[in-house]
Amino acid sequence: MIVAGIMSGTSADGINVALIELVWRGRSRPRSSESTNLSFKFLAHAEYPYPKNVRQAVLQAMNAKQASVANLARLNFLLAELYSEAVRATQDRFRLKAALIGCHGQTLYHQGEPAKFLGRQLTATWQTGEGAVLAARVGIPVVSGNVSLYNETSGTAILPTRTRKPRDKAKVEVAVLVVERWILARLRNRRFFSLSELNQAIGELVTDLNARPMRRLGVSRRDLFLDLDCPALKALPAEPYEYAEWRVRRVAPDYHVDIDGHYYSVPYRLIREQLDARITAHTIELFRKGERVAVHLRGAGRGRHTTIAEHMPSSHRRYAEWTIERIGREAAAVGPSTAQLAALILESRPHPEQGYRACLGILRLARQYGADRLEAACDRGLDIGARSYGSIQSILKHGLDKRPARAARQGELLPDHPNIRGSRYYH
Repeated sequence: MIVAGIMSGTSADGINVALIELVWRGRSRPRSSESTNLSFKFLAHAEYPYPKNVRQAVLQAMNAKQASVANLARLNFLLAELYSEAVRATQDRFRLKAALIGCHGQTLYHQGEPAKFLGRQLTATWQTGEGAVLAARVGIPVVSGNVSLYNETSGTAILPTRTRKPRDKAKVEVAVLVVERWILARLRNRRFFSLSELNQAIGELVTDLNARPMRRLGVSRRDLFLDLDCPALKALPAEPYEYAEWRVRRVAPDYHVDIDGHYYSVPYRLIREQLDARITAHTIELFRKGERVAVHLRGAGRGRHTTIAEHMPSSHRRYAEWTIERIGREAAAVGPSTAQLAALILESRPHPEQGYRACLGILRLARQYGADRLEAACDRGLDIGARSYGSIQSILKHGLDKRPARAARQGELLPDHPNIRGSRYYH
């Protein structure tokens, strides 16, 4: 997948667009960028300077005395238009097509240190460039906002540099050169037999390097750190930043929402409501109109349920429309095998309501394939031990319901034949 990354830094001099290819090695895509199955490949880069009047408008927006709410709103949409034009121009120039855009917007204000505002201690950061406009103009999904959240959590600001422009980060490049000369070069002829031994040797050289006086300044790096950096350092955040994805999910009739094939409960009164899901590597949070209504530890295993007892109603009439009895009547109207399969699905779940999704899905198959075929598919499903909507759908999709049933059901003896190996063959 090709991703277009858009960056416009605090210098407000222009827009940088980079095209990156994300490559997954494996059958399934990783949940986070920490996975070793995910790799990045740089494809192309382009830079588009802001027009003089646009740059002036951005700089004025950073000044409270010169900015107005109307102009800020207009600038928000204008920058999104410029971003979309930059992405399209880059794609046309290099004949590449992006499937996703990552853009944090133009930073107008950043306050990393908490300050009192209306009775509360707050940090704040503000980026502009409407992601919805960018997505509509280019026709590609846009991911934005996580960089701002990281800035707010860590109390810092990200200053972007251009690719293949080492002068943009000269101090970083010099630091790399110093490490190569004073650490890597001094260790190149030594052999180490453990990681701890190597780390100890590196630590000794780093200490020596930081204590060595610099020729031009006449003081060591450690002295400068203690005099300049150390007094300005702040404590680390109480909680480390955790990457989160946001998705929109609708509550199913069994008062669960589907997140990557795992089902998480919400209060039953929210059935058929649309919720916002905040997904991290460890937690699932569900919000309704900005109010958190449920939180779960992230579960493992597809097709499983994570249910909180308080989310379940007290009576068996858990829903306004569907009940166990009604599902039984609807299944019986199709045929006895359908009714038997629905009953087995409901009985196999820790809570019968967790089987509603599968049963209703099976009953809906009658609209597409007809009641007779559905009954035949359920009969075949009982024969092979199927207990899910996917199995019945697969039987109908591949026409297995039209084939004759097996001659011998489970539990019956196999016919005597010289090509059939008996139990003695394996002993």
